[in-house]
Amino acid sequence: MANDAEAKARKAVRRAQSDFERTGDQHERARKVRRKSFEQARAAGLSMRDIAKETGLHFTRVAQVLKQKQ
Repeated sequence: MANDAEAKARKAVRRAQSDFERTGDQHERARKVRRKSFEQARAAGLSMRDIAKETGLHFTRVAQVLKQKQ
């Protein structure tokens, strides 16, 4: 019975790690797309406060996103 529980736990850990790695790649792509859209918005004349209002973020967070290295 203990071996069955260990086997299930090992399988769950492997699945969780796999899911984490997969979503990490998706998260990185989403971050790049968001940063690019913020840059395009700035180039179009929107202020950081305008972008913040549209996204629901604080304007200082918008500034942080724009300062992040690609």
